[in-house]
Amino acid sequence: MKVVIVGAGSVGSSIARELLAHKHEILLIDLKPEVIGRSGLRGAHWLVGDACELSTLQDAKLEDADVVVSATGDDKVNLVVSLLAKTEFGVGRTVGRVNNPKNDWMFDDSWGVDVAVNTPQLMTALVEEAVEIGDLVRLLTLQTGVSSLVEFTVPHDSHVIGLTVGGIDWPEDSTLVAILRDQAPITPSRDDVLDGGDELFFVTTIAAEDQLRALLSPESPGDGEDADEALPVTADRQGAGGQAPEDDGFDG
Repeated sequence: MKVVIVGAGSVGSSIARELLAHKHEILLIDLKPEVIGRSGLRGAHWLVGDACELSTLQDAKLEDADVVVSATGDDKVNLVVSLLAKTEFGVGRTVGRVNNPKNDWMFDDSWGVDVAVNTPQLMTALVEEAVEIGDLVRLLTLQTGVSSLVEFTVPHDSHVIGLTVGGIDWPEDSTLVAILRDQAPITPSRDDVLDGGDELFFVTTIAAEDQLRALLSPESPGDGEDADEALPVTADRQGAGGQAPEDDGFDG
């Protein structure tokens, strides 16, 4: 796979190093020629130039790239590169680094970004995932904001304990894709029984997240005598689910 990485700072170099270790062909584009010597990247190809210039991307033969990663510390550059890669060169996959969380809303398909990587948001999600037991935590946004990967850790007093995966009427656009139990991943089947401490991972549409949160929340069964009827279940459910480190100050 040929991957073009724009920005050879700490982030871009780290990505290149990992991809080189997996035997991918890497081309790095950076304005500063001195980064070539200090990067320590063996086997990578280099192009010194401004990636916002069409001529630089033509020299890089961007039309031959499978993936373009915009990893600079400037959100404006990352957006422009992604847009040019998609519209002028027809690159199949673009990944854009978000430096300023205020600009996250711009990193979508209208700017040619297939996947936006928001480091502060990802770190926040990982912190919440570690401590927010009993709450739905979004780990990643997928398909330019259409879907997400979310996690739910089952509390030991949860109303879903003892229910089978196939016995719960999951929201239509949410699919349970994995269960992490005793540090071992499990591929869910309809007969798996949920237990306290299970980590449930769902791929869901953004719109269905609230339905999933309501289904799993401690308040879902209610506090009154109708508690047994509040959790949707089904006897013939098939399957496991429904359907640069600097802040550039650019606020769009």
